[in-house]
Amino acid sequence: MIPHNWEQLAREHSKAYKRMLEKGDWNKMLRALPTLHEEVFSKIDCLSCANCCKNYSPRFKNPDIKRIARVLGMKEGTMVSTYLRLDEEGDYVTRTKPCPFLGTDNACSIYEDRPSDCRRYPYTDEDVLLKRVPLTLKNATVCPATFAVLEKLQETQLSK
Repeated sequence: MIPHNWEQLAREHSKAYKRMLEKGDWNKMLRALPTLHEEVFSKIDCLSCANCCKNYSPRFKNPDIKRIARVLGMKEGTMVSTYLRLDEEGDYVTRTKPCPFLGTDNACSIYEDRPSDCRRYPYTDEDVLLKRVPLTLKNATVCPATFAVLEKLQETQLSK
């Protein structure tokens, strides 16, 4: 389903993706996303990849920090100083890449309590995919599921 050179193809197709996301039939794409998301994720095992956890950091919002600190048995301040830093936008993100909660088996040690950004990533079943085009284009080069959804979304747009 996913070609071995999907990252290269995502870069090559980025202009077509951008055009589709900006000028395509918004309602048709929005209706197609949940089905495409389910179809793609029924065939992709995130544990075999974990590119998102290796290359990105989610934003850790206050509820995330409180919850994760409690699970780790740490004070919030200790959790922040140990694992997080403020980025240029004023958001807490991980100090290191890959994510410090990513195991050698690509499993997340805080999976049940992970930040909301992690729960939602790669946004392939949300309007974020359509609204935040630069983010979607970047995600297509990191996440094979995003690449696959965009490829399938193009097919739905071509079958107008």
